[in-house]
Formats: sequence, structure tokens, C-alpha cells
Amino acid sequence: MAWATHGSSTVYENAWISVREDRVKGPSGDGIYGVVTMRHPAVFVVAVDSEGRVCLVTLDRYTTGPSIEVPAGGSDGEDPLMAARRELLEETGFEASEWEFLGTMNALNGIADAPEHVFLATGLHRSEDATLSQAEEGIDAVDWVPFGDALTMVSEGRITDGETVAALAYAGIRLGRFR
Repeated sequence: MAWATHGSSTVYENAWISVREDRVKGPSGDGIYGVVTMRHPAVFVVAVDSEGRVCLVTLDRYTTGPSIEVPAGGSDGEDPLMAARRELLEETGFEASEWEFLGTMNALNGIADAPEHVFLATGLHRSEDATLSQAEEGIDAVDWVPFGDALTMVSEGRITDGETVAALAYAGIRLGRFR
């Protein structure tokens, strides 16, 4: 049975998200479905240096507390690649000479319309004119970890951010690294 929407109303919105309630008919009958829509797609950057290490940032998320993640952020309406370049620079102080689009994923697709673009960044170098916004972003540390160790961190539950797990999977598939 296909979903049918019988009505919709916005219950909250700000510059980043909108939340609506839809009156629906679905597989289990009539009901209300809450949907969060991100105003702009997010970007995720798997930055890998010449030694095969991946860049991970540690930050404190309001919603979940301490988190180890790849550099990421909102596109704020700009081109996703430009947003990825900006996020890498702001969060780490690094730039990349080579960028590869790895794919698009959806965050929390059971309740949200939140597309996310994943990029692989290589040819890394520290920017001479970097203006780090790590304090504004809540970033406590920037670490370079062998790719295999990042995967171990996932399997041990030290990396729990779902988008980071998925972004590392995209990069691991592209790079042929699963250990």
C-alpha cells in the first residue's frame, strides 16, 4: 500500500529546519506523521592524507554529548563542493587539492528530509590564511588516524555518529580499505 497524505501543516520553522505534521494513510491505517526538513543539504568530508590517515574531529554535540566525526556542516545554500571546502578549512585549517564526490545519503530518513553529500579530500596541506572557527564549532581536537584505526573505532563503538560511519563506508569502498 502506498502512503497517502490528506493534509499538512507547519508546526515549527527557523533558518535551518522546518517541522510539519502530515495527516496520512499508511500501511497501518490513518495517523499523523512528523517530518523534519533541512533547509539546505549537509556536507561530509573524508580527508585522507598521504600517509593514509583520516581526519577526525572531536566535538561536544548539544544533543548527544562528545562525538568523534569527520569534518562536516551545512551547505547554507551554497554549492556542496564549496561548502565542503569551507567546512574542511574552518574545522581543521587544511585545504585539499583533489576532491571527489562520493555520493549522497539521507539522514534519519524515517523522520527527516535531510540530504547529505559526501566528499573525499586528498592532496592536503595546511592553509596559510586559515581562520579556524573550532571554538565556535565546539571542536575540542583534530586528529589524524590511520584509516583502519578509524574503522576499528566504529566497530568498538567509539565513533557513533551515523553520518560519519556512512561517510567512512563510502570512502572505504572508493579506496578499497576495509581494515
